[in-house]
Amino acid sequence: MAYWLFKSEPSTWSWDDQVAKGEDGEEWDGVRNYQARNFMREMKIGDLGFFYHSQKEKSIVGIVEVIAEAHPDSTTDDPRWDCVDIKAVQPVKTPVSLEMVKQTPELAEMALLKMSRLSVQPVRETEWALICQMAGVAAH
Repeated sequence: MAYWLFKSEPSTWSWDDQVAKGEDGEEWDGVRNYQARNFMREMKIGDLGFFYHSQKEKSIVGIVEVIAEAHPDSTTDDPRWDCVDIKAVQPVKTPVSLEMVKQTPELAEMALLKMSRLSVQPVRETEWALICQMAGVAAH
């Protein structure tokens, strides 16, 4: 299993929007960055990810699961762009802010800090476990 982080502006697509989609989940569409697209092409059904609210909140607020592997993004006719489908698994008990990540030495190499503008990014297993602990949830 691999771990990921999905960033979204809550004013565009929030954790509550994701939860409302239920078991059917939703396409993680609209990504127009080659590196983020390539990460989605690596994803497998059952992979888990953090749902991150960007902009003002800048916090990990939930856990999602990949429920469909990379396929053409339905929001464009351009064949270069793919997306995956994700569903909400659970909210975190304690949101993990960007500041908390920055203040944790074990997370200094995390993609969230190194590739801060990337909307889809990998999370190492050790980072996943530590952030789950910080968030008060089981690491699955």
